[in-house]
Amino acid sequence: MLTYLYNNYQKLIHKTQCLDGLPSLLIRLILAPVMIVAGYSKLNLNNPQASFFERLQADPNVVAWFANSEWGLGLPFPDMLAFMAAWSEFLGGWLLFFGLLTRLVSIPLMITMLVAATTVHLENGWFAVAPTNPDTSAAKVFAWFGFESAEESLQNSIEAKERLDRINQIVAENGLPEYLFEKGNIVILNNGIEFSATYFVLLLVLFFVGGGRYVSVDYWLSKLRLKAKLEQSR
Repeated sequence: MLTYLYNNYQKLIHKTQCLDGLPSLLIRLILAPVMIVAGYSKLNLNNPQASFFERLQADPNVVAWFANSEWGLGLPFPDMLAFMAAWSEFLGGWLLFFGLLTRLVSIPLMITMLVAATTVHLENGWFAVAPTNPDTSAAKVFAWFGFESAEESLQNSIEAKERLDRINQIVAENGLPEYLFEKGNIVILNNGIEFSATYFVLLLVLFFVGGGRYVSVDYWLSKLRLKAKLEQSR
């Protein structure tokens, strides 16, 4: 009986192989707009007063943020690093969108996400948005195993809930709650590494599995190369 179930399971898995490019496509469509906009915001492209060459450079405000150690990243060679980060994200995002050079472009994008996580978000912990209910926080699982940082995160959730309740009370008494909450509820921004780490993992997946069968330019280029090799060997 177990052998019968296992064999049918394997047959079912085999039949789904034709769709194995779908996960890569979805990952690319999630990542590409994020990277494109992130890169675009770092470039000087939307400055009408800048020359053509200046528009291709990183925005001066971004360069200053890369350089300043008091309110920015404090990194060396800020002009070069800002330029590389901006174009890695902008051009890399478009390459991801079309599934062209997917594995190659994933490398600089992973480096960008790693730098963002360690230099910008790491000191804020994991969560991008602070959970305000410790009973439903993912940190609770790690607290079961005795991690001190998880206990601190749960305590932070309680304190964040207190502040959020206070904000909602002030708005309800003095503001325009119907208008202010029309597009969504207020949250406590934690600005942790959650998004950059998640994007890093998704890029790592693309590095190993590629842009996806049938749904990427890489796939069809590989088919053309294989066809050309077969014709040459005849």
